[in-house]
Amino acid sequence: MKKRVNLAILTMGFSGLVAQMLLLRELLIVFSGNELSIGIILANWLILEAFGAFFLGKRAETTKRKVETFAIIAIIFSLSLLAAVYSTRILKNILGVSIGEGLGLLPILYSSFLILLPTSVTHGALFTFSCKIYSSFSRADASSVGKVYVYETVGTVVGGIVWTYLLIPYFHAFHMAAGLAVLNFFVCTLLLIPYWRNGRFQKTVTTVCFLFLFLGIFSIFAGGADRLHSSSIKTQWKNQNVVHYQNSIYGNICVIESGGQYTFFSDGIVHTITPIPDIVFVEEFVHLAFLSHPHPESVLIVSGGAGGIINEVLKHPSVELVEYAELDPLILELLRKFPTPLTEDELTDNRVTIKHIDGRLFLKMTENQYDIVLVGLSEPSDLQTNRFFTKEFFSLVEKRLTETGILVIGLPGSLAYLSDELKNLNACILNTLHVVFPYVRVIPGDGTNIFLASHSDEVSLIDKMRLAQRLEERNLRANLLIPRHIEYKLHPQWVDWFLQFVEGGTQKINHDFKPLGLFYSISYWNAIYTPYLSTPFRWLEKINVWMFVAFFLLFVGLFLLVRRKKPGFLPSGVPFCVGTSGFAGMMFELTLIFTFQAIYGYAFGWIGLLVASFMAGAACGAMKITSMLPGIQRDGRFFIHIELAIICFSLLLAFVFFLLRPYLDSPTIFFFLRILFLCFSFISGLLIGSQFPLANKIYLKGKASFSKTAGLLYSSDLVGGWLGGVVGGVVLLPVLGLFGACMVVFLLKLSSFIIITWQVGKVR
Repeated sequence: MKKRVNLAILTMGFSGLVAQMLLLRELLIVFSGNELSIGIILANWLILEAFGAFFLGKRAETTKRKVETFAIIAIIFSLSLLAAVYSTRILKNILGVSIGEGLGLLPILYSSFLILLPTSVTHGALFTFSCKIYSSFSRADASSVGKVYVYETVGTVVGGIVWTYLLIPYFHAFHMAAGLAVLNFFVCTLLLIPYWRNGRFQKTVTTVCFLFLFLGIFSIFAGGADRLHSSSIKTQWKNQNVVHYQNSIYGNICVIESGGQYTFFSDGIVHTITPIPDIVFVEEFVHLAFLSHPHPESVLIVSGGAGGIINEVLKHPSVELVEYAELDPLILELLRKFPTPLTEDELTDNRVTIKHIDGRLFLKMTENQYDIVLVGLSEPSDLQTNRFFTKEFFSLVEKRLTETGILVIGLPGSLAYLSDELKNLNACILNTLHVVFPYVRVIPGDGTNIFLASHSDEVSLIDKMRLAQRLEERNLRANLLIPRHIEYKLHPQWVDWFLQFVEGGTQKINHDFKPLGLFYSISYWNAIYTPYLSTPFRWLEKINVWMFVAFFLLFVGLFLLVRRKKPGFLPSGVPFCVGTSGFAGMMFELTLIFTFQAIYGYAFGWIGLLVASFMAGAACGAMKITSMLPGIQRDGRFFIHIELAIICFSLLLAFVFFLLRPYLDSPTIFFFLRILFLCFSFISGLLIGSQFPLANKIYLKGKASFSKTAGLLYSSDLVGGWLGGVVGGVVLLPVLGLFGACMVVFLLKLSSFIIITWQVGKVR
């Protein structure tokens, strides 16, 4: 029976990781691939798990039918996961949001909370029940909680590996959810069989579990999961003609066909339209830049080139080479699967060379020089795109431009009114361009502002006469871009108006490790969809590290003052330390995910590995400390040493990436840095995991009950993680950047270190 309990705990950990990653991926698609929502989603998962562990888990202390209750909760968990996946697919329909429309942070917060609620709460309750069931077959002490934590974490590690290398490439969401349900029904049946003859209730639960196991297997092999998948996609896309729906390691691609017109969506946002693209955008974006160059021959297009942009580029007779770098090969594969005359001409022209590679990596590796570099991304709306609007990227492009070469980017714009959010977004990227390039020309537009940056003053000297002359000389066949339209676009009043308006905008610049461009982009879209949050976003922009230093000093001072005057007024510092470690663990995890995305641009497929590495470290730390518990005499002092190690790691994380920053352009460093990410993820988990069993031992000395201790400390850990996800993911990392976020973790853990050190000293 003990082996069956161990298997159930392993399955619980495995199921939790897969369910978490599955719902994270599905929600990311609905939330347009916005990585800031990762922190919110993970935070909601943790806070709901905390609720389940602490409140529902209390039943473990009083109920006499612990195994049967555990099985019932596992059944609810499995069924609610299927319902959560379906609810996520139809979420935009429920909220009344149209296809291609984004969501503000508040809808992301409450909608993800409600969708995750039944799955997360039941999974949290399973932990506390597991502790009580396990203790009934061993000693009911801190080591028992630690062993359950270890077994669950081992299951999580296995889940992360299976998720990344087996589930993502070969199965869709409902296959995964149904398979996970079958696994849980099978394990619960094994647990219940020894209790079959104990009474009617036990027989009923066992029979129900067995029936669900049979129905689950039948559903998978009879195509029930496939029908759910198809039905949810049809509802999700509001009965559009979806001809293809597929996930890659980079994101989700959906193709819709209507009257021979194909629309390719990437994470719910329009990526390409064929065979008739947005004529106004592609002609202005390409020709205004190319006519500004005296003789463009070599061109690099970074993403978004197929479906119109390449076609317009090839109209210039001087162009001899077009290199097109597209990160996700699935996009190009689907463009070939659903061909149109436009894309066929673009992708088969002998002047076009297609690179199935990230644009930044290609720029690091190539030795070619380019007359024009076009970035076919509209704005830094997520970390994946923000890395093409940073000082580091602009510096990389600058090295690959010829003497008269031009970098071309676009940002959202308006000729009627620029809101504060739109003003700050444009000002931030304009400031960043000016740091790298001496000459920057802005061509304001009603929809898209075009930025031309160069080392040559050619871009600042362009006028309507010169462009009209080159238009005629090159004999361009354009639908919109005629001399009259050029005169309108280049009228001095538009440039003067734009520059005057952005003067009052931010003076900050956009970095890889401090993605303010992303923050301003999110602020802009949030002002459109949830305008009542505009004022809080303006406050958040003003946050700096010194505010946290002042808060840290005030908090520690007040705590010590109150504890000195009223020693019994405040509870033990152990739950506070566990909570701050939960915050630190979430921040370490998000920092590594965000930094990985900023460097590589495809964290979508690596989140499972990074989380699994973190949990592997947590398992090793918990296992080692659990085995040492009987021999640890001065547990308070040992606990303080772990606190100190977490503090040092927060500084080490920032310091290492600060040292590596100048070398990130090296292809060798770029390839081998992945190992460092996994190592850092493991170490952070090791430190956080090693504290939990020791905290249980210390807290149990206060005569607290076994289940209450397990529930309280587990909940403290998860509540801290929730704060780390919401505050860290939405505010600290985008506004303060990698180094500022690590400093906040340092200050928070320093406060818990001072408090626990003072308490241990008082006890002694």
